[in-house]
Amino acid sequence: MKLNSVRQRFSTVRRFLATVLFSVCAIAFVWHFAFFSNPVAMANPAPISIAEADAGDRAQEAADDVAKGSKNLIRDTKNKVKQTANKNAAKVDRADDEGSVVEGKAKRDRDRIEQRAEEDAARTEKAVDNNINAFKRTVDNIKDAFSN
Repeated sequence: MKLNSVRQRFSTVRRFLATVLFSVCAIAFVWHFAFFSNPVAMANPAPISIAEADAGDRAQEAADDVAKGSKNLIRDTKNKVKQTANKNAAKVDRADDEGSVVEGKAKRDRDRIEQRAEEDAARTEKAVDNNINAFKRTVDNIKDAFSN
């Protein structure tokens, strides 16, 4: 019985030593790249700055494209809301020829919906402009940081 106990302990010690050896090798491998990297490549960052400036310009152009697409979507949505409000008011007008209270309410609702659509679209476009401008300022700050 004692022989199995010794084998089990020996097996446990062997696994522990293998794990420690593997961990030390992994740490040494990672450490090797930290100390023996090429520091000459970081001495002159000019090519990196040119690449970063070019990437910054592309990012700003992409932001402009996104802003245009977003604003077009906002305007299309506003126009569709207005069209729907006008259609609903026209349906009520056709259904009731004598100008009842329901027709007046439908027209007031139409006007209110159109006004809110205008306000919501303006607010949303302003938010898009603010976000795009913040993004552009961030890109400019990053380009300035790399150019110095």
